[in-house]
This record gives sequence, C-alpha cells and structure tokens, in this order.
Amino acid sequence: MASEIHRLNQLMRQEQKNYVLIGPGRWGTKDKFIGIPVTWSQITNAKVIAETDLEDFPLDASLGSHFFHNVTSMNMGYFSVHSGGKNFLNYDILNQQEVIHYEKYFKHVRFIKPFNIVMDGRKQHSLISIGNGKPFKEDTEEKL
Repeated sequence: MASEIHRLNQLMRQEQKNYVLIGPGRWGTKDKFIGIPVTWSQITNAKVIAETDLEDFPLDASLGSHFFHNVTSMNMGYFSVHSGGKNFLNYDILNQQEVIHYEKYFKHVRFIKPFNIVMDGRKQHSLISIGNGKPFKEDTEEKL
C-alpha cells in the first residue's frame, strides 16, 4: 500500500499538484494492522491528510508528537474523520469523480471544481467543500 501511495505521490509531483490523501487508519504508522505505513517522503505533495476509521474497525486518531511536527512543518492539514457524530466523508461525491489512475488499493480521482479547505484549530472545526472557492454555503456547494 505504501508503494502505491508513493507512485501516486510521484504522479502528483510531476504534475506539480497537491492533493487530499484519504485512507483508513493512521498514516505513517509502523503497525500495518492499524494504518498505512508510509514515510514522509512518500506523501510530500499531500496538502491535507485525512485518517478514517472503518465501519467495523474503529481507530483512534494519530496523537504522536513526531507526526504532528511533520504535519506542521510541511504545512499540511490533518483531519481525523470517525464514524458517527458530525464527522463524515461524502463517499457518494468521491465515487462520482473522474478516476485518473487505479492501483490495487487506491485510486486517484480529480474534481472539476476547486476545493475550499477551511480549518480552525482553536475551535477544532474543519471542512473541505467543493464549489466556487467561496466560503461554504449550503445552497451553493457540496460537502466532501
């Protein structure tokens, strides 16, 4: 899985694009049973990292200080999206997008409209919306 992410990251680097990296479990873990054991060099073009749980396998968010030092120093956003509550990913919207590249475990999709990424660390609120690039409004944009 890590080598697939590395290949996708290289494609994005060649295109000089950033991306949102979404996957189950903890990114960068050494334990392959609780996440994806990538190294920082394999995800250098990610602008936002989202860790998700699985329906039948809930996971805790990454809490390691080394992890957050890298996220901060690389100016990446970090989302922890867990089942239930107000946190969610709209997989219907993700699955409707054009697939640019398939791998065995991952796929690269591209959106026609730009993302609007809003994060407020003090309030612990974040949102990725797709639309006209203006702040999120229920009637004009869709939540990812």
